[in-house]
Formats: sequence, structure tokens, C-alpha cells
Amino acid sequence: MEFKNIIFEKEDNIALVTINRPKALNALNSETLKDLEAVIEMLEKDSEIYAVILKGSGDKAFVAGADISEMKDLNEEQGREFGRLGNKVFRRLEKLNKPTIAAISGFALGGGCELAMACDIRIASEKARFGQPEAGLGITPGFGGTQRLARLIGAGRAKELIYTGEMIKADEAYRIGLVNKIVALEALLDEAKAMAKKIAENAPIAVKLCKDAIDRGLQVDIDSAIEIEAEDFGKCFSTEDQKEGMSAFLEKREKQFKNR
Repeated sequence: MEFKNIIFEKEDNIALVTINRPKALNALNSETLKDLEAVIEMLEKDSEIYAVILKGSGDKAFVAGADISEMKDLNEEQGREFGRLGNKVFRRLEKLNKPTIAAISGFALGGGCELAMACDIRIASEKARFGQPEAGLGITPGFGGTQRLARLIGAGRAKELIYTGEMIKADEAYRIGLVNKIVALEALLDEAKAMAKKIAENAPIAVKLCKDAIDRGLQVDIDSAIEIEAEDFGKCFSTEDQKEGMSAFLEKREKQFKNR
């Protein structure tokens, strides 16, 4: 399947998804969001994909934000619907049943920062810049920024960044927990692929259930979360991969997982 604003590639069990609007610094318009939703639907159905890397085209930007030229003349209802579209797509990405890594080369502002936060792991180049500048445009963050940023870095720091519209560098993003790792720009994609490969070498069903336990557990109290973990832990013992992983460990041989 081909997309107008997204490039989809597959390397073994790893998917590489590139937002491809370099002249607009990969800004997200409705068309691109719908392309992304179609890609996510494809990924949901592909049992041979064990990890996903999301990046922007070129080195200047991961995604510079939502497309201001499209938003400028929206009325209240149209604005609400545009926000709902972005939130629906990003939530579907967040709930994707395989791990996602955002490889952030340059600007990740507004919708770009929100897109990165919808991924499980964020690797940034040393040239990356982050921010939620929406208040300076007369709007609020609309694709989950008011919710995910506070959950990732705490309400006080999130409010400061959102209220001021301050743009921060990669080292500050790392310090406050917004990104997992910083690497040189030229090493960014290799680092993301190396991490994706390491993830893909583990039992895919177990990784999927780890993600499920973490994400669902964060939404409930600790006692309920422990029950979720026990439920997912138990499910692993119905898989061939659990038998293979433990047998390989005891027999001191290389494991051969089959996603079953």
C-alpha cells in the first residue's frame, strides 16, 4: 500500500514509518493523519512486525507540529473535529499491540511532541528540540499534549512548558524524562534500529503483554494493576515461546521464538 505523506518500509521484523512532508517540516495535516491511521491499521494486522520505528523525513524536523495553514480558518466545531482526529490516531498508535520507538532528529513541536509522546520510547538526536507552543498561537495543545506531557514529566513542569510555550533542547528533555536517550544525529537511525532489533529478539507475545500490563496498570490503583500483571503473566504460560525460552535457558542454547 502506498501513502501520499508517509513512507512505509519493512526490514525483517521491524517497521520503519517516515512522516514525509519535508517542505512543511513534516507538519501534520488531516491527510497525513489519515495516512498514519491507515499505517497503524496495517501494523495491527501484521503479525510479522515485532517493533516499529517512527521518524520524520530529513534532519531538520521529526514533526514541526500540526499544519497551521490548515488550522488557521477553522471554526469551533471544525477545530474540535480536527483535534478529535489527531487524538483518535495518536491513541490508536499508543495502544498498538507492538512497541514503538520515536527517532527524533530535529524539531518535535506541538503535534510533533504529542506524536513522540504517543510512542513507547523516544530517542533524540543532540539537535532535537521539544515544545508545546500552542498558547502562543491562541490555542491549546490538541492532540493529547495536556495529558501525556503531565503524565510523563509531572504536572508542574508540564504546565510551565505549556503555559510559556518554551522550547527545550534535547539534554533538558532527557533530564526531565521526556526522552529515553540522546545520540549524535548521524547515529540516530542506527540506534533506533539497534533498540528495535533487541526488542524483536525477545518473545513477541511476552513483549506485547508487557506493554499491556504497563499501560493498563497505569490507569488503575496498584492492587488492580497487580491483578492485570498476574493475568498477563499467566497468559505467557499458554505460549510455545515461553516453553522455548525457558528450555533454551536451561539447555544453554540460542532461543528460537516463533510468536506462538
